[in-house]
Amino acid sequence: MKRLNTQPNGKSLAVNEAAHIAWHPAFVEAIKLELEVYQDILEFYEEYPLSSEPLKIDCVVIKKLKEAAIVKNIAAIFREANLLEYKSPGDYVSIEDFYKVYGYACLYASFERIPITSLTISFIESHHPRELLGHLQKTRGYAVEENSPGIYTIRGDILPIQVIDSRKLSVNENLWLKELNNNLKAFELERVLSKIYSQGKAARIKAYLDAITRANKDSLREVIRMSNTALTLDEIFEEAGLVARWEAKGEAKGEARGKEYATLAIAQNMINLGYPAEAVASATQLKIEKVRELSQE
Repeated sequence: MKRLNTQPNGKSLAVNEAAHIAWHPAFVEAIKLELEVYQDILEFYEEYPLSSEPLKIDCVVIKKLKEAAIVKNIAAIFREANLLEYKSPGDYVSIEDFYKVYGYACLYASFERIPITSLTISFIESHHPRELLGHLQKTRGYAVEENSPGIYTIRGDILPIQVIDSRKLSVNENLWLKELNNNLKAFELERVLSKIYSQGKAARIKAYLDAITRANKDSLREVIRMSNTALTLDEIFEEAGLVARWEAKGEAKGEARGKEYATLAIAQNMINLGYPAEAVASATQLKIEKVRELSQE
């Protein structure tokens, strides 16, 4: 179904929808999955508030057992409190971001009354951090080492610091972070969906599942067209409580009933994002009464 341009700023609904993909909650779930084997000794705090002001870190990982060893490539530097800053696809860690998060670490140490040496900082993005690493080497005099693919360890500061390029991570060791992207090929999306299904994780990683399927709709449709996974995908989405499957199924199979569900799903998503009823009706060609009915559900 063709999406109409109903935005006052001239942006298409498709562009606006992409801007509303919940990448950061998905990132926290990906980190939890990556460190799942250590869930008994780690605590995770999403968008941790640093003060009464709106200063928040994307994720703070606390080691409940201070002396416990974390044998995981992305967590090799971890100490007692570990601050993680994530950049969604299309964004990157700038020099300004580095100093902002470094300042957050100092605030955290002050507010929580723990030694600054008990903290670590991790930046995660899906780009090569060339500008930032160059600045840290030339301006700050830090040493940079890529100890494993995609993981750049920064040495020379009192704090252990690392910058991670998720694209270069090993799919065998870091599936969840590596596949948290918006340019997955069909086989890559099928791989991660199969992993979610086989491990029964859909219900507890809704944000992650929603992000990768909404960001990779063309690949999702191809997965459905090229294989017999439609039933499996239905089960995954049903378990997670998501409705995106109907849009993918409807467009991939061209079934009238599927298209009806697709239209309703799009309308419901637009309503959830705060679009006025008139804009939803114009974009989906639904009657305004039906849109208002959906709004009340």
